[in-house]
Amino acid sequence: MYRCPQGCQGSHRSPLDEALGLEPYQQTSWEVKYLGTVLCIFVPYGLSSQLLKQLTGVSISESTLWNWVQETGDKARKLWEDRLNSPDVGREEMSAEVAQLIMVIAGDGVMVPFRPHSGTAQGKTIWREVKVAVVARLQHLTTAAGKHYTRLVQRRLIAIQGDVDDLKQRLVWETQYQGIEDAPKVVWLSDGGVGFWRIFRDCFATCAVGILDFYHAASHLWKAAQAYLHHDPDTAQVRFEHWRHLLRHGKHNQVLWQLTRLVNTAELPEPQMQALAQVQAYFTEHRQHIAYSTFETETFPLGSGLVESACKWLIQQRFKGVGMRWSAKGFEHLLYLRLEWVNHRFDALFPSSSSPP
Repeated sequence: MYRCPQGCQGSHRSPLDEALGLEPYQQTSWEVKYLGTVLCIFVPYGLSSQLLKQLTGVSISESTLWNWVQETGDKARKLWEDRLNSPDVGREEMSAEVAQLIMVIAGDGVMVPFRPHSGTAQGKTIWREVKVAVVARLQHLTTAAGKHYTRLVQRRLIAIQGDVDDLKQRLVWETQYQGIEDAPKVVWLSDGGVGFWRIFRDCFATCAVGILDFYHAASHLWKAAQAYLHHDPDTAQVRFEHWRHLLRHGKHNQVLWQLTRLVNTAELPEPQMQALAQVQAYFTEHRQHIAYSTFETETFPLGSGLVESACKWLIQQRFKGVGMRWSAKGFEHLLYLRLEWVNHRFDALFPSSSSPP
């Protein structure tokens, strides 16, 4: 860029801009920025740059796309801050039919690879847990052949890399926004994670039925069978299958009684006794959450697959590709954008648009 030494009006020139065909104060259209940001939500920056050029004919560098994601992701973060600080939560629009369905709340965690230091890719990978929660309505349907199945509708996701209390605050807001106070029934579903069950006790125990994921509970029965019959794997398998059958079909108190009796009477080496005692204490703590026969009668889900699948397509598909390691800032902004997209709130980040391009 240069100008006349005398400062003559109109003498400013930018040869490179002229060669590129750029006008003064020219900006990228919101449509291109919107599309570029959306592509980055789903695929790596390099591939996003290639796809954007194929779709629009506009060449945008990876670094520019990264800056767009940081800028828009920061808007999404501030939107969440505004939601949490607002005294009026409001209520998301939904049909009367959906509002009368059972509300399901589920939580789980997934590990993500991070860089050890900001600003550099050097150093050993650090794995950090990202906590994910799902709030949805459970719809029961029937196929033409008469087979019954369930489907999640009005599904909303919450995720954060941080303290469980941060997740709790967002989860409470989302459940209120989804009308938990008017839901006919509310179900809490999780594995044995201590932090998630603390959220249940603090926020939902008075209004929701707590269910311990059946398959997670069954895995603990296998640990108990191995500890008790560590010298005979075949017999341990038989005992495990027997306990699992009792647990699944309404005899959970009988399973707990047998575990308690073994803890009090069995003569086992110290490691095996400790393992058995841990399982017994685990089922004692969750005694109210393992009545699976009753839960099935109420048409409640018994497994936390709904949140495990959310962990896979929300987190793993985008953040755990081959060779990927994330900075805290890069991960946070992209996660906020993925959440806004899957929760159907992405367009609010582009106020100049009334609808997607």
